[in-house]
Amino acid sequence: MRVLTWLDWFHRLALVPLSSERAADAAPTLTRESLLEAMHCVAENGRLYRGARAIRFVGLRLPLLVPLALLLWVPGVIWFAERVYMMISRNRKVLSRLFGCKDACSILPARKREGDEVK
Repeated sequence: MRVLTWLDWFHRLALVPLSSERAADAAPTLTRESLLEAMHCVAENGRLYRGARAIRFVGLRLPLLVPLALLLWVPGVIWFAERVYMMISRNRKVLSRLFGCKDACSILPARKREGDEVK
C-alpha cells in the first residue's frame, strides 16, 4: 500500500487496509479469507478486480505502472500473471522475511493523504 501511495501522483486511488471497516463496506460480498489471498480493487462502477487484474486496472491509473498494465493486456499474459501473483501471494510472509521486510515493508516512509487509511 505504501508503494501505491507514492505512485498515485494524481490521487486516483483510495487505499483501504483489510482491518478497516471501510473494507467490508467497499466489498461486502468478499470474505476475509478472500481479501487476505489477494489485492482487490473496486472500480467506481462497482466492478471488482482481484490479483493481477487489480494490478492491471490500477496500473492504467498510475503513470509509472502504465507500461506494466499495457503488458498485462497482451493476450495470454494475464493468465501467466495470475499464476505468478498467486505464487507470490501464498509465499508473501516467507518472501518478506527473505527480503528483510517487517510489517508493511518500510522501504518507503508513510505518505499521508486525505481519505487513505494506510498503516
